[in-house]
Amino acid sequence: MNTSGFKYKWFVFGDVNGFFGLMFDNITVLSYLAGLLIFVFNFPADIVYGRMIPGTALGVLFGDLIYTYMAFALAKKKGTSNVTAMPLGLDTPSTIGIALTVLGPAFLYLKGKGMNVRDAAMMTWYIGMATMVLIGIIKIVFSFIGGWVQKIVPQAGLLGSLAGVGLGLIGFYPLIDIFGLPIIGLIALGLILYTLVGKIKLPFNFPGVFGAIAIGTILYYILAPLGILGVTYTPPAANFNMGFPLPSLGFVNGFWEALKYLPIAFPFALLTIVGGINVTESAKVAGDDYKTRDILLTEALSTLVAGLFGGVAQTTPYIGQPAYKAMGSRAGYTLITGLFIGLGGILGYISFIVELIPRAVLAPILIFVAFDIIGQAFKACPARHSAAVAFAFFPTLARVLQLKLSNTEIIPTALFDKLMNLPGKTLPEMLVIVALGNGFILTAMLWAAFVAAIIDRQLKKSAVFLLILAAFTFFGIIHSVIPEGSMYLPWTLPTALQRIPYQVGTGYLILALMMIALSFTKGSKEEYSEEL
Repeated sequence: MNTSGFKYKWFVFGDVNGFFGLMFDNITVLSYLAGLLIFVFNFPADIVYGRMIPGTALGVLFGDLIYTYMAFALAKKKGTSNVTAMPLGLDTPSTIGIALTVLGPAFLYLKGKGMNVRDAAMMTWYIGMATMVLIGIIKIVFSFIGGWVQKIVPQAGLLGSLAGVGLGLIGFYPLIDIFGLPIIGLIALGLILYTLVGKIKLPFNFPGVFGAIAIGTILYYILAPLGILGVTYTPPAANFNMGFPLPSLGFVNGFWEALKYLPIAFPFALLTIVGGINVTESAKVAGDDYKTRDILLTEALSTLVAGLFGGVAQTTPYIGQPAYKAMGSRAGYTLITGLFIGLGGILGYISFIVELIPRAVLAPILIFVAFDIIGQAFKACPARHSAAVAFAFFPTLARVLQLKLSNTEIIPTALFDKLMNLPGKTLPEMLVIVALGNGFILTAMLWAAFVAAIIDRQLKKSAVFLLILAAFTFFGIIHSVIPEGSMYLPWTLPTALQRIPYQVGTGYLILALMMIALSFTKGSKEEYSEEL
C-alpha cells in the first residue's frame, strides 16, 4: 500500500472525551497517592508535591508521547486515520499499594528509628525512587519473556492477586472516604454507577466521569461552608507547588532499603507486564495491531524515567484502549493528557487540582476500577478456577488489617509488640496477621496458582508452587515476621518469632510432599467436576 501522501487525522471530537477520561484517571491516582501520604501518614506535603509528583508526572508524559508517536506510525503504515493510541497512565493498584505498603511504612519505620520528620521523608523519597528503578529494570527484562511467565503462572494467580488488591486496597479505602462525606460521596458514587456500571448516558450525552466530579465538587463548595456536611470547611488555597524534575542519583541512597520491599514491588511489576500483553491483544482485536514488545518496553522505560527523575509510581498501558476507540479517540487524547499531567507536575497546578477536588468525589472512580479488576479476574479465568481467585483475596485483607493495627495512633508500639509475642496454645494472632500481610501480592499469586493447579489435576505443578512458598517463607520473602516486611535468615530472629518461618515453611513443605504422593492416586486422574 502506498501511503506516502497519507495524512493522519490525529485529533477529532472523540479525543476530547478520551482526554477527560484518561486525565481524570491519572488525577484520581495522584490524588490518592498524595492523600494517603499526607493525611494517613502525615508526610510533609511539600516533598510530595514538589519532589514526588513532578517525576511521577514526567513518566506519564514520556510514555504518552511515545504511544502517540506509535499511533502516528501505525496510521501511516495502515493508510487509515482509524487508529487509536494506546492509553498510558499511572497504575492504580501498585500506586495505592506502594503508598500503603512501601512509602508509608518506610516513613513510619524511619521516624521510629529516631530520624526527624524531614530526614525520614527524604529517605522515603529515595526509597520510592529506588523502588521505581528496580521495577523499571524488572519490567525491561520481563518485557522479553512476559509471554513465558503468562504460560507458567495460571491466570488465577496473576489476576486473582490483582483482584485482591482491588478489593482490599483500591475498593476499601475509597469507600471510607465516600462515607466520610456521605452526601456528596454517595451522589458521586451513584452517578459513576449509573454511567459506568449501568452504562446509561447522562442527559445531553454529558461525560459521566466529568459529570460526577463536577456535580460532587460544586455541591461540596455550596454545602460545606453552610455546615450541612458536618465537617470543618477550609477554602482551597491557590498554592501551586512547582517542581522541575531533574535526573538524580538520589535513588542510590535508598537502594538497600528498597531491596527489602522487593517482594511487594516485584509482583506489581510482573502484573503490569502481563497486563500490557493483555492490553495489546485487546487493541489488536479492536483493529490496532501494535507490537507487544514495543508497548511493554515503553511502559518499562517510562517507569524507569519516572524513578530517575524522582517519581514514586509506575506507569502502565490502560486496559481500556478499545473503549477509547469506541468513543472516537485517536492520538490527540494521549498527547494532551501527557502534556497536561507532565506540565501539571512541573508547574504545580496538579497539586492545586488534587487539593481542590474532595477525595469523596474522586473515590467512586476507584470503586469502579475495583469492580472492573475483580470482575475481570472472574471473567477472564476459567469458571472452575473461581475458588483459586477468591483464595487470592485473603492475603490482601490481612495486609489491610495489618496496616490498621500497626498504626501507633490505634495501637501503641508497646502494646503491639506485646501482642506479637503473647504465649498460648497457638501462634499469637497479631503475629499471624503481620505474617499473612507481608509479601501479600506474591503470597496471593502463589496461593491461587497452587489451588488452580489442584483443580486442573496438575498436582506435581501444585507441589512446585508450594515448595516456592516454603522457601520464600523461610527467608521472609513472604510471611515476614518483621512488621516492615524485611527479609532475614530465620536463625537470626528472636526465638519466639522463629516459629513462623520454621512452622509455616514446614507446613508448606509437607503439603507439597502430600501433593506429590497424591498425584499417583486414582482419584487425582479423574476430571474436575462441580459435583462432590
